[in-house]
Amino acid sequence: MPRRKYKYIGIACLSLTYAACKVPELVGKTADKTVPASYNNSQDSVNTAQVKWNQYFTDPYLVALIDTALKNNQELNIALQEIEISRNEVRARKGEYLPFVGIKGAAGLDKSARYTNIGAMEANTEIKPGKEMPDPLPDYLLGVYANWEVDIWHKLHNASKAAVARYLSTVEGRNFVITNLVAEIANSYYELLALDNQLAIVKKNMEIQHNALEIVKLQKEATRVTELAVRKFEAEVLNTQNLQYGILQKITETENRINYLLARYPQPVTRNGQRFDELVPASIHAGIPSQLLANRPDIKQAELALTAAQLDVKVARARFYPSLGISASFGYQAFNPGYLLRTPESMLYSLAGELVAPLVNRNAIKATYYSANATQIQAVYNYERTILNAYVEVANQLAKINNLEKSYDLKSQQVEKLTQSIDISNDLFKSARADYMEVLMTQRDALESKFELIETKKQQLNAMVNIYQALGGGWN
Repeated sequence: MPRRKYKYIGIACLSLTYAACKVPELVGKTADKTVPASYNNSQDSVNTAQVKWNQYFTDPYLVALIDTALKNNQELNIALQEIEISRNEVRARKGEYLPFVGIKGAAGLDKSARYTNIGAMEANTEIKPGKEMPDPLPDYLLGVYANWEVDIWHKLHNASKAAVARYLSTVEGRNFVITNLVAEIANSYYELLALDNQLAIVKKNMEIQHNALEIVKLQKEATRVTELAVRKFEAEVLNTQNLQYGILQKITETENRINYLLARYPQPVTRNGQRFDELVPASIHAGIPSQLLANRPDIKQAELALTAAQLDVKVARARFYPSLGISASFGYQAFNPGYLLRTPESMLYSLAGELVAPLVNRNAIKATYYSANATQIQAVYNYERTILNAYVEVANQLAKINNLEKSYDLKSQQVEKLTQSIDISNDLFKSARADYMEVLMTQRDALESKFELIETKKQQLNAMVNIYQALGGGWN
């Protein structure tokens, strides 16, 4: 009989070994973290991303808006709850590789049919000499029990590490939300300042056109121009007046976009009354591209997601191997509460070990394993794409800053020339050396050039914000 028992144990061990050996090969991909050595051959390692946002942006009104948004913004608060969810997942995973211990208490009745083997034995059994078995039979139990899966293949530990990586990934996701939020508020704020200046230019241009209209009316009375000139000037004045309402609507929408980001209902946004053309973009130090790996929250988030995916592959692979479980229990059981705590008569205990491995029909385990491999490869591509996107964003913004600086200088000269031409065209018109159409076109060109100058300045300030965001600044 012992030989037969050992034979069964040997067969079971061989089966477990066979099952463990037939594990599919690992199909993975290694992430390429290489980036160009520099931006435009610059080896300056000073990086603007290391500057805190409340030092990078010096406008006190803008700083106050950003500070309010970081406290109240709903998207950011949602991200904080995602972090809490991930933290709880870490706790759950850590608990899986620790022994589970519980306490159990029970009470019941058991009545066996008389004409059954158990009923017949109980009817002829005495608890004590001269004392029959109770019918029905009470049952009382008090004990503790424990279950523990021995993590011999690090399956549970790797699952816990993957949960930690995902938790850290959600933290970086929150940082990425902060970076985007800071940039969006700053861009909207500068757009608001640009609209204010456009409105001021329109009102000033209306005064100029009103003065020109009075001159044309005097010229008509002197029969030097016709009614057509008067009507043309009146139409131009009305067109300029109409522009202000479109700008006012944009101001309202921009203010409300800022209010939405601050999680508050529409209200006026306090802002700097400084002349828009006096705002100077901050100096930028892009550093070196490799710093993006440490500064950009989205890159760090993608890297942590890749780490979690790699650990998931190890977890899925470990499911092919035998798992070892240990269970134990200890307690007291009796049919009478008076006998419940008698030792050793009412004592019970057990200790068992269990070794289990999948043998037949492992399709579900294989599917999970192949999916984990595919997810890991997907995470590699996403990580590489995020790095590439970060570099391209920085390169684009650096080029934009350089080109906008040259464009603004030329546009400023154009505005200056066209502003001077307004007075010249008025003087020529008074002396009948220019017709009214030249005066109208000069005023229109000057207005458009001033609008374009403001737009260029706004783009410069937006580029200053966007390069700070692209470098990974604003979250720390």
